[in-house]
Amino acid sequence: MAQNEPVNLAVLLSGGGTTLQNLIDRTEAGKLNAKVRVVVSSRSDAFGLERAKRQGIASAVCPSRDYRDFDALSEAVWREVRKHPVDLVCLAGFMCFIRVPEDFYGRMMNIHPALIPAFCGRGMYGHRVHEAVLKAGCKVSGCTAHFVDNEYDHGPIIVQRAVPVYDTDTPDELAARVFEQECVAYPEAIRLFGEGRLEIDGRIVRVRER
Repeated sequence: MAQNEPVNLAVLLSGGGTTLQNLIDRTEAGKLNAKVRVVVSSRSDAFGLERAKRQGIASAVCPSRDYRDFDALSEAVWREVRKHPVDLVCLAGFMCFIRVPEDFYGRMMNIHPALIPAFCGRGMYGHRVHEAVLKAGCKVSGCTAHFVDNEYDHGPIIVQRAVPVYDTDTPDELAARVFEQECVAYPEAIRLFGEGRLEIDGRIVRVRER
């Protein structure tokens, strides 16, 4: 990827596409040097597809129920991604496990609504995370942008942002506070990637100085 060129993104989603919209808004505002090239959804009724259509972004649907296993779904998703010039794949509420091919190691990210390694792993997504945080009596939560590997919520951490948890919080209130920080953390991780400043060293991501 040439220096100063926008980061070409593929965004994978399964629902409303609020994270996709955040990335679109930030690129249009000149706050993120990136371009969403394709949106791939695991559901044909995902509103994120409508968001892509409104922006003239190419999209594809790989309904998870149509594939016999993770490997078959993974092949279908990557086939769609590879039709476009993609530098980085961003999971944005994609509710299916897919395998990361070798050429996309270090080129695939996710945003998780908790401070990994807490409240993460298989089955921990969306409001389930916030409900678990509140049930545990945590005083702090947040979000984590991380590289994706072939385990749930396991890849090296890039950016984390914390929020307070209040005694009076409902899951919806905590989710809203965390999402505000997701809207900052994910673009920050993408920006650092585009600037070539992220170096993966085992489980550690080192951010190089400019």
